[in-house]
Amino acid sequence: GTKKKAACPGLGLFYTVLSAFLFSVASLFLKKIEDVHSVEVSAFRCVFQMAFVFPGLIYYKTGFLGPKDKRIMLVFRGFLGSSAMVLLYYSYQVMPLADATVISFSCPVFTSLLAWIFLKEKYSIWDLLFTLIAITGVILIARPPFLFGSRVVGIEGSYTDHLKGSIAAIASAISAALTLIILRKVGKSVHYFLSIWYYAVIGLIGCVIALFVLNEWRLPHCGKDRVLLVLIGMFGLGGQIFLTKALQIEKAGPVSIMKTVDVVFAFVLQILFLNHLPTWWTVGGALCVVASSSGTAIRKWRQNVKEAKQSEI
Repeated sequence: GTKKKAACPGLGLFYTVLSAFLFSVASLFLKKIEDVHSVEVSAFRCVFQMAFVFPGLIYYKTGFLGPKDKRIMLVFRGFLGSSAMVLLYYSYQVMPLADATVISFSCPVFTSLLAWIFLKEKYSIWDLLFTLIAITGVILIARPPFLFGSRVVGIEGSYTDHLKGSIAAIASAISAALTLIILRKVGKSVHYFLSIWYYAVIGLIGCVIALFVLNEWRLPHCGKDRVLLVLIGMFGLGGQIFLTKALQIEKAGPVSIMKTVDVVFAFVLQILFLNHLPTWWTVGGALCVVASSSGTAIRKWRQNVKEAKQSEI
């Protein structure tokens, strides 16, 4: 059959930019919250996702557990996806917004490496080069003491928090990459809503347990933080919806490339609303990570197009 064309040319890319903007604004709201732990913010985000997905599961009649042979994979997907969210939110709180955003964008590079390890996908010399470039960018942003010394300028707060945030952002990128590997393994046998449902339910359970262990479960003291919590849930959910719609009507390659505008939004919002100018180390690291992620996306896109042409022949 013929492929269904988008109703408006470039609509998928517009959805991608809108998604990146909503995610960036949600990150800015997270920076503005003063007395709420990142795990609690993640719990509220999971509640919003459950409220959105629940009617969809009933409408599409997917059930709440999914196929028996896929449940273990879905549980791992939920655990890794929610872990990536918690770690990313923590990095947003303890380090500059642009730095955390840039490090998280190394996810596509880690995905290629992990797909080679677990799915036996091709991993060429170009993939290795993009991986090394991304690692260089992360090092420029994290600036580990064994290379740059303990006295580092231009960071937000203490250097210890900056280093912890960098490690959390890297762990978030790796967890997100593992989530993508699981989704590739599961394929189209599981509805997208069911995948989000596992992500939200397991994330909420894990966050609640962690909050009681850390003794951090409490409502914000002021009304501003409560409003920001609601806005984070709404904007985060909106970003995920528009990203999903973009992937439905546009190829993954252009969407991955266009999604790098998230880095631009992070820099702009950090300068305008947080009064924190990024250092040249951050700018250099951002160029490295964005270049490697874009290169990985372009290469995968061209490879998929080539395979599609060969299959038609």
